[in-house]
This record gives sequence, structure tokens and C-alpha cells, in this order.
Amino acid sequence: MRRTALLAASAALVAGVLARPADAALSAPAAFAHPGVTVSKGQLDFTRSKVNAGAQPWTGAFDRMTASKYADLNRTPRPRAVVECGSYSNPDLGCTDEREDAIAAYTHALAWYLTRDERHARKAIELMDAWSAVIRDHTNSNAPLQTGWAGSSWPRAAEIIKHTYTGTWANSGRFATMLRTVYLPEIINGSNSNGNWELSMMEAAVGISVFLEDKASYDKAMAKFRTRTAAYVYLESDGALPKTVPSQNLDTREKIVKYWQGQTTFVNGLSQETCRDFTHTGYGLSAISHVAETSRIQGQGLYGTDVGERLRHGLGFHARYQLGAGADGRLCGGSLKLGLGPVTEVGHNALANRLGHAMTNTATLTQRGRPAGSNNLFVAWETLTHGDNPA
Repeated sequence: MRRTALLAASAALVAGVLARPADAALSAPAAFAHPGVTVSKGQLDFTRSKVNAGAQPWTGAFDRMTASKYADLNRTPRPRAVVECGSYSNPDLGCTDEREDAIAAYTHALAWYLTRDERHARKAIELMDAWSAVIRDHTNSNAPLQTGWAGSSWPRAAEIIKHTYTGTWANSGRFATMLRTVYLPEIINGSNSNGNWELSMMEAAVGISVFLEDKASYDKAMAKFRTRTAAYVYLESDGALPKTVPSQNLDTREKIVKYWQGQTTFVNGLSQETCRDFTHTGYGLSAISHVAETSRIQGQGLYGTDVGERLRHGLGFHARYQLGAGADGRLCGGSLKLGLGPVTEVGHNALANRLGHAMTNTATLTQRGRPAGSNNLFVAWETLTHGDNPA
């Protein structure tokens, strides 16, 4: 009888564990923190104090941002009702305009916070209002990715303006409606394309969910993000083959190898797109770092899960080759297409500075790239916001 009771209790415990999410980092917080998309108020305050003191690298990063086209107070928004983006943005009917207006809105939001010059806040609002008044859809083959890229920058800008600007933003509700009805439906169900697509789409979905305080969408996006991250960066603990996304039906070694650009040798930190090129891999790693950072701001611990391990190894692996190490024939046939981009600051700050992991190659590459600028898609000014930032 006692053995039966113990077995029943064990079964109940196992069932309870299986019924819960993999860990608390999957679930939306009880109350969302604002501003809370990629950058927090504490981080902004730290950066502002350093810029006001003329300290480096933040002052150099601030100067680079304010000298960029994105900080131009004379910028004129160029919204469209329908943004049409084909493969590699060909055709480009509003694609570049939308992405760059979104980055500009974020840039002006940062400039407002760091300088308290209200002209920047008003310009950010002007850009967000122009698009929320007009846009209705994204079309053609790159529509999901385009929506993910622009949709990653918009909520960063909106969070800062809505939750720190002391003036008025009369159309903030219309902007929220735009995110809820135009952006979120295009990205929330994910993608079966190369992994950087879904990672950017989930970055946007998570950020939008924070702005909208939409817990259901946050949970859905985070679950897809966790599955995709595990299938994007390989860890030796995964076994002989990388993990896969179930909906892609990569159920044989042959299919997996083909999806991994023909790579047959798997090592810690290798990405699904490493042998395609480092630029697209950088998009994926950047999106992983952004979601992990947003999750941290929301009081959760993604950096302490396999997400942090995959990001740490992914950054270190690619930084080594970006710094000039040669590849032997087992890696991409010995031929690499470099160009990782300004994507290491967020992950390096979180994993090396906060958590104390040794990340020598990532640190060297990060220092070499300072002050980091923008990739003109969805990454911008991360030395300024995250470089050696303890907040």
C-alpha cells in the first residue's frame, strides 16, 4: 500500500512538472516593467549619467548616434498604406523607409531621454503617428521578416516615449492599434524559413506584447522563441544532431544537414546559418540577445537557461572567426563569409559583465567595434545603451 502511494505521489509530481512551462522564463510577468523592451529605465539613467559626465565609450557612442541620419530633426516620415517587400527587399516599396523611420523613432526617443530636448520626443511621436495613420498591410515574400524588423524597433521607441516623456502623445492608442492589428498577426505564428526570420519575428512579437501588455501573445511568442533558439545554435549536449522545430519536419539526418547549409560536423556555438554567411547569423544572434534582455527587464532569467548558453557559445564561436581565425575543411568547407555586424554588446554585457562568463573573443570583437552603430534593419546604438552597463 505504501509503495502504491509513493508511486502515485511520484506520478503526480512528474505530471505536475510536465504540465508546467519549461521554466518561469516562458511566462509573462504578473505586471510588465516599462520602459521594458531591450532597454530599461535603469540602463537609460546609467547611460545618461555617463554621457553627461563625458565618459567613454558612452559619449563617443552618443556622438555617433546624434551625427547619424536617424537623429535628424528635419527628417520627414515616409509612410505607406501597403509596404511591399520581395526577397532581399526587391521590390522595395516602402521597406527601407519603414525600417529606417522605425529606427529613427527609437533614435529620437533615446535622444529625448538622454538630453531632455523635447524636439526629439516630438519627432519620435511624429514618426510613429505618421505610420499609425497610414499603414494597413505588408505584402510579398519578405513581408513576415520586414514586419519583424520594423516591429522590433517601433515598440522600443514607443516604450520610452509613453513611459518617460512628460508631454502628450495623443495618438498613442492608435499606435497600439497599429501594432495589434497590422504587425502582430503577421509575425505571431512564426516562420519555417531560415532561423533568423523567426527569431526577429519573435523579437518583435515579444516587444509588441510588452507595449500592449498582452500576456497571451507574450507567452506564445516566448515559447516559439525558446524552440527556435534551441534549433538555431547547436550545443554538444543536444546530441549527434541539432534540435529541430517540429513544424519543419526535419526528421532525417539528410534533411537536417541540408537545412544547416550542408554542414555535417556540429560543435558548440555553430549556427544553422553559419555556413550561409555571418551577416544573417548575426541577425539571429542579435534577436536572441534582444529577447533575452527584454525578458531580464521583465524579471525573468533567460540568460540562466540554455538560451544564455547558446548565445554565449554562438557569440564566442563566430567572434573567433570574425577576428581572423582560419576555418579548416570541416567548417563550411573551409570557406566563411564574414560580416557579423554590430551585434555583440547586449549579449557580452549580460553574460560576461553581469554573469562573469569568460568571453575573450567576444570581448575583443566588441571593443574593436565600438562605438557600435546601426545595421539599418533593427539593430542600433548598443554601445550607448548596453556597453558595460550594470543596470
